Amino acid sequence: MSKKPLSMNRLVQRLRDDLNNKDFVLLYAYNGTGKTRLSMEFKEAGKKEVRRPFRAGDHVGQPLTISEIKADTLYFNAYTEDLFHWDNDLENDSERRLQINSDSKFFSGFKELAIEEKVRPYLHRYADFEFIIDYENWTISFSRDDVEHIKVSRGEENMFIWSIFLAICELVIDGAEAYDWVKYLYIDDPISSLDDNNAIAVASDLAQLLKRGKDKIKTVISSHHGLFFNVMVNELKKHKPKNYFLHRDDAQAYVLQATNDTPFFHHVAMLSELQQAADSGQLYTHHFNSLRSILEKTATFFGHDDFSICLDDSDQGLHARALNLLSHGGYSIYEPREMMEDNKNLFKEILANFLARYQFQLPEIFMKPPNEEAGA
Repeated sequence: MSKKPLSMNRLVQRLRDDLNNKDFVLLYAYNGTGKTRLSMEFKEAGKKEVRRPFRAGDHVGQPLTISEIKADTLYFNAYTEDLFHWDNDLENDSERRLQINSDSKFFSGFKELAIEEKVRPYLHRYADFEFIIDYENWTISFSRDDVEHIKVSRGEENMFIWSIFLAICELVIDGAEAYDWVKYLYIDDPISSLDDNNAIAVASDLAQLLKRGKDKIKTVISSHHGLFFNVMVNELKKHKPKNYFLHRDDAQAYVLQATNDTPFFHHVAMLSELQQAADSGQLYTHHFNSLRSILEKTATFFGHDDFSICLDDSDQGLHARALNLLSHGGYSIYEPREMMEDNKNLFKEILANFLARYQFQLPEIFMKPPNEEAGA
């Protein structure tokens, strides 16, 4: 598979070219790689200047033809969250509100399209608070039980903004005129601050929505979260998305590595997160699912039907039985449970033996990812 370095402009063009033939492009990349910048450059590449005739309502003195900038990409990334900021009512400390930057095209259909009724079904899957939008002042008030004007947590705020984005995606798919300019969605790390339980719910909801709208819009999704990426790959695999690992070479050029030729590759990417979970001791029962999936893909790659071939010979039978018993079908992280201490030790032993036995082509994937810089 090609590892030819790409400039940012060439990378953007490559993704847009892929979307000429595919409905979905999925990117796995560590924080600090430049995912957010890529999403913004993708959006900028879709802008073009068009000219329209002067019409009623334009200011007197304008030329007979007027230039307008047309966009084609609705995006969700770190900048989306910046469209909202808190008024904490510092003087009275009683009426906290989330303020909206109403100048953004992101909100072009809010007032006319009853956005609240589309937001609530998504929000109530993830949180237990209510909200009211004041369209005169472009503010949002939150309440829980009988307490009004509360300040929700940062995680709850992120889920609220994400629910708004999903509601807007519904409007795009349903053909709302306010969003008829949207040709592409670019979604970058929607679950950066979520635990695994919510991450799987977000991935599942997103996949179902995107599959419903695939004839209307094309989508790029980038993430550093191995579990989220894995779920998206599995949910969309029938639609044959383009799957990539995006990283930077020694010269800091972008390298886009297709994973389609090595079907276990995105599971290899997950190994770093499993190792980090093992090192931290924060191991949950669903981590056995992920580890078994990695073993199965690796066995398939080497032409074997049974994943136990990847286990250490001395404890092969014990470890195979343990994986069969402790891994379950589906996405068990809907009900995350921390492992018992003896199971944690068993998991660490199986993982350590596996990593000691096999050498992968991308050793850098096991390096601890750098902290993401602002705007990275």
